[in-house]
Amino acid sequence: MWACSGSPLVAEICAGSGLDWLLIDAEHSPNGLESLLAQLQAVAGYPIVPVVRPPVLDPVIIKQYLDLGAQNLLIPMVDTADDARLAVSSIHYPPRGMRGVGSALARASRWNRIDNYLDRAGDFLSVTVQIESTTAVANLRDITAVDGVSAVFIGPSDLAASMGLLGQQDHPDVVDVVERCIRTVASFGKPVGVNAFAEPLARRYLAAGADFILVGADVALLARGSEQLATAYINDAENTRPGSAPTQSY
Repeated sequence: MWACSGSPLVAEICAGSGLDWLLIDAEHSPNGLESLLAQLQAVAGYPIVPVVRPPVLDPVIIKQYLDLGAQNLLIPMVDTADDARLAVSSIHYPPRGMRGVGSALARASRWNRIDNYLDRAGDFLSVTVQIESTTAVANLRDITAVDGVSAVFIGPSDLAASMGLLGQQDHPDVVDVVERCIRTVASFGKPVGVNAFAEPLARRYLAAGADFILVGADVALLARGSEQLATAYINDAENTRPGSAPTQSY
């Protein structure tokens, strides 16, 4: 599920849920370095895999996230094989990549308490690239083939928008493209995932071969849950009072 609130407490609650993985998002959420660090610390004691999404494919931002101790990155808006290569290069030290060296100062190496961290850092890291445009779909085989890409994640929301179907993630054309992408990535033997909040779509994508899915978000669960409480205890009660007019909630 997504952790979008920026709250370490909420992230910890989600981490103890029994789910497999938690995406701590900084692309569409109010997260900075300090809140990301606090959330990584909060979930560290739980059997869940934290994945962090930066707001953009930027080697400097990625360097900071890695130094905080993020080990699994989901890189948004990867449209080409060159984008994928940049993502891979950003997580590795030279000579394989361009990650800046500051491990002695960083949580990632436990402040130089991990033996030979500089030589072994790549063993602890994964980079998942996000496919969310028609350009990315056209380049999917080349993107997936990039050495060092650990997995591919499909974002139907932006993909639908790029197809001229804004807000229609469940449109048959979008679903068809997503399923074709799943099959393409699977043919390379790499894990493939997809965002699918609607359960019928989530089940369909799993049946199509998706290896991992995102099916909920902390803020969405809180929004819908609080609305249900309002419906049950406020709106219904107001409507049953003598002489009261129906109320409308926005």
